[in-house]
Amino acid sequence: MAVPLYSVADGPALTDHARMTTSPDAEATPTRWTRATTSPDMWVDPDEDPREDGSETVGERATLLDYLRRYRLTMELKCADLDAGQLALRSVPPSTMSLLGLVRHMAEVERRWFRRELAGEDAPSLYCSKADRDGDWDGAVGDPEVVDEAWRAWRVEVAFAERLVSETADLGTVGRGRVPLRDILVHMVEEYARHCGHADLIRERIDGRVGQ
Repeated sequence: MAVPLYSVADGPALTDHARMTTSPDAEATPTRWTRATTSPDMWVDPDEDPREDGSETVGERATLLDYLRRYRLTMELKCADLDAGQLALRSVPPSTMSLLGLVRHMAEVERRWFRRELAGEDAPSLYCSKADRDGDWDGAVGDPEVVDEAWRAWRVEVAFAERLVSETADLGTVGRGRVPLRDILVHMVEEYARHCGHADLIRERIDGRVGQ
């Protein structure tokens, strides 16, 4: 028997109920929903949004770091409340992207630009190799241990990046490849923005949840 269909258009105070529609003849299709109660285009209400910390962004450095902070948090939010199987689900075929693959990929990106490029460390890739250049995506399987390891790796790399940037006063500081810190930060904002757009679609296709 088909369950009732609820959508964002039905009202802002949507919860976890009846997220999916079913029919005897078709695969279950997610119904769009949000946990926000004041603005249906948001992920959560402002007083529950960790991105809204009340900080004032004055100047180039503060603006770049705040945008990067917000996008890192957005990626985490888009992965919230999903189990290992859902995180590993390639929900938008034929794309091989998954939310878990995205976490692993961004751990690699953080590691490359901050640890190898800016700090000059000889840090090998976490998942990718010459034999499997897409190991970050290919190895994103629905195993809780794989999920836990991916989050640990990503948080380690983010913590390293934040510490390194806080200790580097000049945005013009260059690393091993002569790329200034300013350019690295702009690129990281670009990288997260692009992939958070992917995450929007991947997550919506998993369980219908939407929101900025």
